[in-house]
Amino acid sequence: MCRNIRTLFNFEPSATEEEIRASAVQFVRKLSGFTAPSKANEAAFNRAVEEVSDAARRLIASLETNSALRDRDVEAAKARERAKVRYG
Repeated sequence: MCRNIRTLFNFEPSATEEEIRASAVQFVRKLSGFTAPSKANEAAFNRAVEEVSDAARRLIASLETNSALRDRDVEAAKARERAKVRYG
C-alpha cells in the first residue's frame, strides 16, 4: 500500500475531512497510476475520490475498539524518531 496513506482510525482528535480526502486522493492515484488525470479522465478521477472518501468516512464511523485513543502528537514524534534511525 502507498506509504502516504495514514491510519485515520482511533485517534484523538478524530480524522478531519481534509485527512480523509487526502487519503482518498492517494488511494485513487495509486489505483489509477495518475498523479494528475488528463482532462478526459478528470471527472472519473474526481468521482472516484469522492466515492472513496465517502466509503472511508463510513468505515471510520462504524469501527469499534476497546483500546485507548492514540494521540496524534505522540504518534508523530514516534514516526520522527523512526525516520531518524532509518535515514540518519
